[in-house]
Parts: sequence; structure tokens; C-alpha cells
Amino acid sequence: MIGMVLAAGTGRRLRPYTDSLPKALVPLAPAGPSEAPLTPLDVILANFAQVGVTDVAVVVGYAADAVHARRDDLERRHGVTLELIHNDRAETWNNCYSLWCARHLFSQGCLLANGDTVHPVAVEQALLEAARATSPALLLALDTVKPLAEEEMKVVCSAERGITRITKQMDPALATGEYIGVSLIDPAAAQALSSALEATWRKDPHLYYEDGYQAAIDDGFRVDGTPIGDLPWVEIDDHADLARSARVLQALAAGVGDDVRRTRPTVTDPTSATGGLAAGLEP
Repeated sequence: MIGMVLAAGTGRRLRPYTDSLPKALVPLAPAGPSEAPLTPLDVILANFAQVGVTDVAVVVGYAADAVHARRDDLERRHGVTLELIHNDRAETWNNCYSLWCARHLFSQGCLLANGDTVHPVAVEQALLEAARATSPALLLALDTVKPLAEEEMKVVCSAERGITRITKQMDPALATGEYIGVSLIDPAAAQALSSALEATWRKDPHLYYEDGYQAAIDDGFRVDGTPIGDLPWVEIDDHADLARSARVLQALAAGVGDDVRRTRPTVTDPTSATGGLAAGLEP
């Protein structure tokens, strides 16, 4: 299994930080006198390494030179080996095409993370534990605790059918939870996912890769979810999110979510965004 990070987007709402950096390299904390600042990409790579995933593909596009410039430092700091995959349409197309650019790696099995998501390693642990228990072809990390609004990538799921809808365009009251931007792609999903992503970006290159997940679901492919419980995390889209990331980092530094264990690793109750799903978790 390899790690995969989508880090090609422009991050316009984070300017001026993203005038010359992709979102994945926006500083989260001040740098020391002789080291680079902590970034979302640092957090993700550290998580991957902690669960034994040290070969990592990073899809780059906007400000790709900044990732190239930090490559050696990132490899040394986190004990990983990076392969950079270029998306030459990142400034005009959405991330469905970015993920499709890395389709040749799906057959190895991938732990996928959005490059703007800051979260504890317990998320990766939850996915891997659930995969060992149930062998899903495509497994998504879900927040079934926090209140939902319009911007979130919402899901509907059931024990019988897995995830049946994934979209931002949904009444939050109907959603089981939010997809947090971390997935586990089994080699068994490679062909179906590649085809669904291609069909999606060819239909509209401005669609999300989650729209590709939905296309796979609509074609009869099963996608599952696993709840992460009440863990601290943030998707950094704008300056308010960046401010919230400081609180997430404080929680991570305090060891919150370092080793969360679950006895029921996959979604079991679609009736409540907090009740049945969260009830299946143990501290």
C-alpha cells in the first residue's frame, strides 16, 4: 500500500498565503530558526509514516515548484519517499481530474488524503482497522458528530448498501455525516474507480473526485464509510479554517486521538448522524 495526497489546487480563498504556495504547504505554525514551517502536508506525511505507509505519491499542479523545493526536506523529516505526479490542468479543472492522474497507482492500494486536511493519525488507524475487519473496496472516513451546513461534503449511508449519496448539494438534515477527505482505496477498486473518475471529469472537468465516487456508486460499486468519532480535524479552505487549525494542532500535540480503537469499524446505523454511529465507538 502507498500513500497519496492531492496537493494540486490553487486555494484562492487562502491568499496571500497561496500566492506562491499550494494549500498543502500553507504554514500552520511558525518555523524554527533552521527548519521549514509545519504544513498540512507535514501532518499527513507524519500520519502515513506512523501507520507504516512510507511510499507516497503527491499530485501537484498549482505552485508545484514549491513542493519540489521541499521534497528532500519532507522525505528526511518524515522518513518517506515521495513521487510527484503532475496535473497540468490544476489551475482550471477540479480535483476529480487530479485523482484520475494518479489512477495507475490504484492497483497498489492507496491511503488517500486531501492536501488541505489536518487530522490525527487515529483517522488512518480507523480506516486500516476497518479494512482489516471487513475488506471493503473503497472506504471513507466520516465525521458523524459535528453539525453540518451547506459547505460540507455530506454522505448518506446504511449498513445494507454502504454509502448511497456523497455530495455537497444535500439537505444537512438528511445526511449521515461528512466525508473528511481521507479514503482507503483497495486494489479491487482500481478499475471501477478509474472508469468512474474519467467519466466524471469528461462530463464536467469542474467536478470533485467525490462526484466520481458517486458515479461509481450509481454504477453499482459499493463504497463504505467508517466513523472517526469526536476527533479534532479541519479542512483548510479559508482564513477562518486556518485559524481553527491552531486549535487542532494543540489537540494533536496533547495526544488527542493518538490511538483510538473501534469495535464496530464500519457504518452500522443510517438513522442518526450522531446516535447509532457514534454509539458503535469505544474510547
